[in-house]
Amino acid sequence: TKVLAHDDGVISSRTATVGTVMQNGSEMFRLIRKGKMEWRAELPEQLLQQVRIGQKVSLHLSKAEKIHGSVARISPVIDMQTRNGTVYVGLPPAKSIRAGMFAQGELELGKSDALTVPQSAVVIRDGFSYVFKVVKDNRVEQVKVSTGRRQGDRIEITGGIKPDAIIVALGA
Repeated sequence: TKVLAHDDGVISSRTATVGTVMQNGSEMFRLIRKGKMEWRAELPEQLLQQVRIGQKVSLHLSKAEKIHGSVARISPVIDMQTRNGTVYVGLPPAKSIRAGMFAQGELELGKSDALTVPQSAVVIRDGFSYVFKVVKDNRVEQVKVSTGRRQGDRIEITGGIKPDAIIVALGA
């Protein structure tokens, strides 16, 4: 029997062997159509709502190699056990990409400006956050602040000081 594919591509797996009688409808070959690769990412349902088709994605294949793709489609189904949904990211042709390999990716879900200070500049007393602001004559003044997000060793300041304030970064 002659087996023909409907499209050009690369065969990534083969379950058929010479002499085997295949059942009707069973998979014989797996074809990567036109050599196009995609990355499947599982995201929690809360984050999935922020993802849009066409959104840019950075993919880390190794410490040294990084490629960029874009969201091609979003699965309409959420896994009942994990509460995760799948995002499919189309990738550009690259010799280093192999089917089944592990990659870590980043999607930019939002951007906002923020006033941040080093974590060492914030002192917590009696359940409130404070920073020490430099005032006249190089004196310091304790100022109560509102804090927000944390990333690495930086803390977002959402209220209490102005962006041009000079604060004590160490030894607070």
